[in-house]
Amino acid sequence: MNLSDSRTASQPPRRVSAMEAVLAHLRDAIERGEYAIGDKLPSEAELCRTLEISRPVLREALRALQTMGLTVSKTGKGTFVVANAVEDPTFGDYAASDLLEVRRHVEIPVAGYAARRRTHENLDHLAHLLDRMERETDTTAWVAMDTLFHLAVAEAAQNPVFRRVIEEIRDALARQSAFLNELGGRREQSNREHRAIVEALIDGSEHDAVEAMSHHLDRVETTLTDIVRSPRTDSSTEGGSEA
Repeated sequence: MNLSDSRTASQPPRRVSAMEAVLAHLRDAIERGEYAIGDKLPSEAELCRTLEISRPVLREALRALQTMGLTVSKTGKGTFVVANAVEDPTFGDYAASDLLEVRRHVEIPVAGYAARRRTHENLDHLAHLLDRMERETDTTAWVAMDTLFHLAVAEAAQNPVFRRVIEEIRDALARQSAFLNELGGRREQSNREHRAIVEALIDGSEHDAVEAMSHHLDRVETTLTDIVRSPRTDSSTEGGSEA
């Protein structure tokens, strides 16, 4: 099952990475009760041996389980199951639902202000940043630029309070962005959505900027919803140690 929110009837299914397959396997085992609430998951060494995967792949999957709220990791003790269903992923200090609510109330109007107030310097910075994002193939580097993009839009609104708000949630935005890219294949679609935002700012269209940012956040919510509500059934670990 493809988790990408950008899939259409004309698009082939996105290839499932080894990490996603391992995550699906472990999530399914927890949701079926194979590992009950309070149970400790097998050790990393045992899971790597059983699933025939590398430790980095396993650790990414374990981090995703924790983000989903299914497990907690206790230093020196292991990973324990704390829930048997995904409800509201957590990114740093903030729940996904809280983060999205604030983003809608801040970033959508900010995009409108930015369309009215942006300077040539703002536009040059955004265009340069977007060009780099569209060429970038490393997920970690792309995620870092993703947060810079949203900061740059806030800067273009010419109100320092907006930037401070985005700065406050910057770590959560980065964690969410990485999560959506790993499990939802969001990067290419996100680039297109970012391009629409920049084009609206260049045109100076407040309406189009608001619409473009609203659409972007709608797609973020759709991907999160797909991940939370559509547990994967393909537990194959095809792909070896791919991260």
